[in-house]
Amino acid sequence: MVVDDDAQVRHSLARVIETHGLATTEAGSGTEALAILERDGEVPLVISDIYMPEMDGVTFLREALSRYPDMAIVMLTGVAEVATAVECLKLGALDYISKPVLIEEVRARVDKALEKRDLVLQNRFYQQHLESRVRELDRRNKESLINGVQTLVHALEAKDAYTSGHSARVSRYAVKTAVHLGYTGDRLEQIRLGGELHDIGKIGTREDILNKPGTLTAEEFQHIKGHAALGERILAPFMGESPSVLRIVRSHHERLDGAGFPDGLAGDAIPHEARIVSVVDAFDAMTTNRAYRPPRTPLDAVDELRRCAGTHFDAGVVEAFLRAFPDPAALLISV
Repeated sequence: MVVDDDAQVRHSLARVIETHGLATTEAGSGTEALAILERDGEVPLVISDIYMPEMDGVTFLREALSRYPDMAIVMLTGVAEVATAVECLKLGALDYISKPVLIEEVRARVDKALEKRDLVLQNRFYQQHLESRVRELDRRNKESLINGVQTLVHALEAKDAYTSGHSARVSRYAVKTAVHLGYTGDRLEQIRLGGELHDIGKIGTREDILNKPGTLTAEEFQHIKGHAALGERILAPFMGESPSVLRIVRSHHERLDGAGFPDGLAGDAIPHEARIVSVVDAFDAMTTNRAYRPPRTPLDAVDELRRCAGTHFDAGVVEAFLRAFPDPAALLISV
């Protein structure tokens, strides 16, 4: 597009540009040029005079670039207007051509302006494409990580036949309970993943202890207690962006009265997401068969949760769990 109030200048510039194989549009003022752009859409290149009636070239430059930031604009200036031309460059013009114009100079400046515009667009495309690729790689890496840790969970449950499916159930119970506590979005997803991985540290627990039919000795109990901290160490290199998952894995055996492990945390010092998993983990443990005892009924397990609310378990979490699963007799089949 050529914008100039002098029709002869417009026509001459248009003919030069057309020798490049480019179609041209002409406008006699900035106002007319904006109207044409509004009607026909953006053009790659505009050559605009500075001094014109209705709307001068500087105002047109500002308006045009605010609406079409990818458009290349070259200003036409008189010999005495160099300072104004430099100001136009600061406002976003790609170049300026001094009057009287020379045909070869116009061609060179047009080529340069279009080349600059192409580089800007290519850089933007590559940047957007790179960001998209990074997001896609990040998504795939996370999926690969989750698949890998899920394989570890399956390997763990293969070691202990009595807890088969335990992690998946705890994860589902925890999510439904967390919803009743206001968790949404990424925070809820971290609850889901933390519930699934909460016992991952047991991959380092001896099988003879996991499957022992009798009461654990003090030494054996100390050994099995190590699974919480070990699980956090296993996941820490991969879960930097999921701190709630790490807190769940480390702290799901803490007790409100401070008698839990591994850190002896009490009350509000225990991460809330870990308190959620603590409740649902205990329920599933009580209602599934273990080597050292038969399962309890859902009603008995709920009574035990209520009895220990406020000392062992967070009372608010217990109540949210019961709101999520109001029929204890059907609890194991309601998820």
